Amino acid sequence: MDQVFARWQPLALSLFRFITGLLLFQYGVAKIFKYPAVPYFAKVELFSLIGAAGALELILGAMLMLGLFTRPVAFILAGEMAFAYFLGHVFKADAPVWLPLLNNGTSAILFCFSCLYLATAGGGPISLDRAISRTR
Repeated sequence: MDQVFARWQPLALSLFRFITGLLLFQYGVAKIFKYPAVPYFAKVELFSLIGAAGALELILGAMLMLGLFTRPVAFILAGEMAFAYFLGHVFKADAPVWLPLLNNGTSAILFCFSCLYLATAGGGPISLDRAISRTR
């Protein structure tokens, strides 16, 4: 069974990278372009902390989908998500709430560690990183 699944690991890595980038990209689109209309992101200004996060998610999420500079992009996004968790979820309440289930920070933690994994694993075989390295 391990050999059957191990054969698909490189492709699964590329798919994981693409989906992670797509999910981050959608947050960027919602924050910057207000589409789809999400009430929480309706009043986000571009020159604010959430606006800057949206710009990062939009641009770097697209780069992650393409697999372009995967390792540094994923590392930056992991840091952004860690920052988002502590600033936007833990200290958002009157008193610090550390449990992600209570502070709605589960997605930030998942994105943080997903991107941290991608920073160490790379983009996989279906990525611009791989295409660029083959031409050298």
